[in-house]
Amino acid sequence: MPNPVVHWEITGKDGKKLQSFYADLFDWHVDANNPMDYGMVDTHGEGGINGGILKEDDGNKRVTIYVEVDDLQAYLDKAERLGGKTIMPPTVIPDMVTMAMFTDPEGNVTGMVKAEQHS
Repeated sequence: MPNPVVHWEITGKDGKKLQSFYADLFDWHVDANNPMDYGMVDTHGEGGINGGILKEDDGNKRVTIYVEVDDLQAYLDKAERLGGKTIMPPTVIPDMVTMAMFTDPEGNVTGMVKAEQHS
């Protein structure tokens, strides 16, 4: 199964400021009208990947890619065998996504989302 990059996030201390910055810079539509103030980004790009911009509660800033996989735990286990570290076990965000996160051996954060099962 291919494992495509399906989402990205930019986080920082001031999510609203980042949302405005990237919206103005690239003419992206950023909709943060939700309880988490999560700025869903529509780049309006053909063939591009949309993402999100938000405030990170731990004060860290980062850019994260999200890769679609069929088995979150299996890939977390594999990442750890290769020198990575799980930082978020498989987690369900109701009505949105099931996701997990790990760091690579250099500390870069990568997210994964569970592939939807199509019948």
